[in-house]
Amino acid sequence: MSVLALTLARSGSRGLPGKNLRMIAGRRCVEWTLRAALAARDAGAVTRVALSADGAELLEAARGLGVETVERPAELAGDTARVDDAARHAVRALEAGGAAVERIVILYGNVPVRPAGLIERAAALLAESGADSVQSYEPVGKHHPWWTAVVEPGARVRPWEGEVLNHGVFRRQDLPPAHVPDGGVLAVTRRALFLEVPGCGAGPHAFLGRERRGIVNEIGSVVDIDTEIDALVAQAVLSGRGEGAACRC
Repeated sequence: MSVLALTLARSGSRGLPGKNLRMIAGRRCVEWTLRAALAARDAGAVTRVALSADGAELLEAARGLGVETVERPAELAGDTARVDDAARHAVRALEAGGAAVERIVILYGNVPVRPAGLIERAAALLAESGADSVQSYEPVGKHHPWWTAVVEPGARVRPWEGEVLNHGVFRRQDLPPAHVPDGGVLAVTRRALFLEVPGCGAGPHAFLGRERRGIVNEIGSVVDIDTEIDALVAQAVLSGRGEGAACRC
């Protein structure tokens, strides 16, 4: 069974330019993800590790770690490019030079902090469950959808949905469980990625298939860098684990 750990990274970023190459705790941001993928390979959870990227420096960083690379074309490297399009392009390129890929663990290069073993858990759950995809989530905490409101022009406040503000709930512990994707890991079958699962419908998330599973991480255990604050948080977390150097943010 060929299982590919595929990291996706772009040179550009609208929110935080160059974030995938930014130094975080003594390493370029993308290197944290690549090293996690290599650890999963060493543990036997994946069989191949690759990076899809559009910039020479990103590609060189991966090659320096012994990671396979796919140069992403410009049309798949802009801020409107879709994850599944980039992943399909990479899979096709890698299959052209090697064995067919049956499962793909998609990782984002701007996530330097994720729980140890998360990639392995996702790959195992995808295989054992027979699902089309596995995605990691975290509890929404106090940012619960029931507590979402709309502040209209003129400062009038109304519920986002329904007629009762906050659904009548004012204690966090009384809110029903709700989770949001945290960006830590996304594993899919090749069949799902290439939109070959019947009846899963159209849309940007069709590549997740019909049968979906989730892994729940603790709040804050994944840090997805999109802002300066995210970069500082990642630096602090990794340094606190003794994994980083002094802050160069």
